[in-house]
Amino acid sequence: MTSEPQLPPGTPDTLPGPPPGCPAHRPGPGGAHRLYGPGAEDLDDLYERLREQYGPVAPVLLHDDVPMWVVLGHAENLQVVRSPSQYTRDSRIWAPLLDGRVKPDHPLMPHIAWQPICSHVEGDEHLRLRHAVTSAMGTIDHRSVRRHIGGHTQRLVNGFCERGRADLVAQFAEHLPMAVLCDILGMPEEYNDRMVQAARDALKGTETANQSHAYVMDALNRLTKRRRARPEDDFTSHLVTHGAGLGDDEVREHLRLVLFASYEATANLLANALRMVLTEPGFRARLSGGQMTVPEAIEQSLWDEPPFSTVFGYFAKQDTELGGQRISKGDGLLFAPAPGNIDPRVRPDLSASMQGNRSHLAFGGGPHECPGQDIGRAIADVGVDALLTRLPDVQLDCAEHDLRWRSSIASRHLVALPVRFEPKPQADADLPPRAYRPSLPADLMPPAPRPGPSAALPAAVPPARPVTPAPVPPPKGPWQRLLRWWRGE
Repeated sequence: MTSEPQLPPGTPDTLPGPPPGCPAHRPGPGGAHRLYGPGAEDLDDLYERLREQYGPVAPVLLHDDVPMWVVLGHAENLQVVRSPSQYTRDSRIWAPLLDGRVKPDHPLMPHIAWQPICSHVEGDEHLRLRHAVTSAMGTIDHRSVRRHIGGHTQRLVNGFCERGRADLVAQFAEHLPMAVLCDILGMPEEYNDRMVQAARDALKGTETANQSHAYVMDALNRLTKRRRARPEDDFTSHLVTHGAGLGDDEVREHLRLVLFASYEATANLLANALRMVLTEPGFRARLSGGQMTVPEAIEQSLWDEPPFSTVFGYFAKQDTELGGQRISKGDGLLFAPAPGNIDPRVRPDLSASMQGNRSHLAFGGGPHECPGQDIGRAIADVGVDALLTRLPDVQLDCAEHDLRWRSSIASRHLVALPVRFEPKPQADADLPPRAYRPSLPADLMPPAPRPGPSAALPAAVPPARPVTPAPVPPPKGPWQRLLRWWRGE
């Protein structure tokens, strides 16, 4: 990308900004806004200001004032991911990298550095690696996976159900995806608190991120060697034995890609969906009232709060034009689902339901569209439904404005989601979740029929004749389940 980002015709060289004497908040070179540091605490607000100023594609600066374009428009994002002849994910053609402006220790290098994986290659090599991954995905038994999700949900809820309080981020959303992914990859024995903490730490980029990353990679290396020696019926085995002939390094790197990307995306999706259920009355009412199913609720969450705000990165293979901006060969672009999903050209009314519409950008598109999106959806669908079935009275245990997020350019991660509910008994993790039936207070119990003046009470009540009840359809939500319980159905 050029050192001075292109400005739209008629844009002044200096842009309106904070009061004079505040150098930390001044725009960077060329008037571009920084996506880091002071002034970038609320990226959602910044993206909307950039959209108003530049349109669907805007110049921005990454750490060390490295220039980049952020794609804000829905159609423009799709154009980038669906045009492999114009844009590539191979960062080795990125101009700031070639001319030394991006140092090896750049904070975002782990996201940007080229790797020999299907999402970074093109042509025949992309077809070879992508086919191996999608074929291995195709062997997954989704009924079995949904049973695993239900069982893990039961076990996680058992861990806090008797206390009547929980943090649904730390105790649920961050654990369920890891437990399921370890099953799918073929290493259920590796799932534990340490694996969850290591994945979270590696993704946050803390001072101990390298050690945490090494812990996860060591587990994936052992798994690769075991399955090379003795294949079984799991994702890793099918990847190892695929006709594409992946080497151990290729298998391990793709396992890393699947584990980290799927884990982060699904943990965020679960937390976001649960937050929407707990904080938006209309959302919960539609869900509880049967006007919206849990899968539809998950899709709404993917529109409003995609797991990844932006994805690093795409790079221009030639001089081109996008959203009214002149893009030079070697320029870098951020694929941006979060601002793209609220593009006013496709969503003029953000309060309107997107029910039945799957054209969001949450899973990308084109040749690099997320191959594991159905697994992520299943974890969220089954996990949210099973949790609400076990805890139909769950409520937020803090003021909504007290919720906090940990934000980065790549994602917005809910820090905690404290909830309260009436304590519940443990449940068998091998059985489907069943709604807990609390004892109603005496003042809410329906009154017993009073005998008339001439009625004589029998000495004993004869046993009721067994009656086979007519089959009833399964309840659609917690409210329906409560009504059925009240009616004795």
